[in-house]
Amino acid sequence: MKLEYILLGVLLEHPSTGYDLKKFLDVQGRFLRSNTQMSQVYRSLGSMEKQGWVTHSVNPRPGAQDAKTYRVTDEGATIFLDWLTGPYHPPTRFQDPELGVRLSFTGFMSAEQLLRLLDVEIQTRQAEIGRYRHRDRRHDWAPTIPFDTELSEAVSDRLHIAGANAMDHHVATLTDLRKDLLDGHLSSRSLTAVP
Repeated sequence: MKLEYILLGVLLEHPSTGYDLKKFLDVQGRFLRSNTQMSQVYRSLGSMEKQGWVTHSVNPRPGAQDAKTYRVTDEGATIFLDWLTGPYHPPTRFQDPELGVRLSFTGFMSAEQLLRLLDVEIQTRQAEIGRYRHRDRRHDWAPTIPFDTELSEAVSDRLHIAGANAMDHHVATLTDLRKDLLDGHLSSRSLTAVP
């Protein structure tokens, strides 16, 4: 998941300084990407500007360093939209952030594009559930140092159950989202905030 796509999406929502982008990644975008350093943000902005994806204007600040406000160019918008609405290849782990990043920018998608994205993810995860949920998880232990087989198997079983529950919840959430979208019940006013 490239940082550039996140930055382009945020900049398309509202032109920002590098500082504002870093603040977004630390707070609102915390779960889209972890531990992004300020240097990574500025390095990406510099690279994106060289490629013609963004441009900046300088806002003078009396008594402080001038601020650069970045905006997305037409080419940058095309690059972003091609990624956002282009083919989605689900990562091997459903917890990886790419789906969440794409969903966070659904304002730039049509309902049909969102449905396609949801369908690919739901079908992929349902196939994984069918393939791996009841797989043979036995181990042929042959430790060469002290090893508690019973404890290891108990923890492995707990983690398997937790993972299965998390996958089921993920699929159910996306299935409900898909249904609400198709039924016309999806709007910012129809959602209940999480406490």
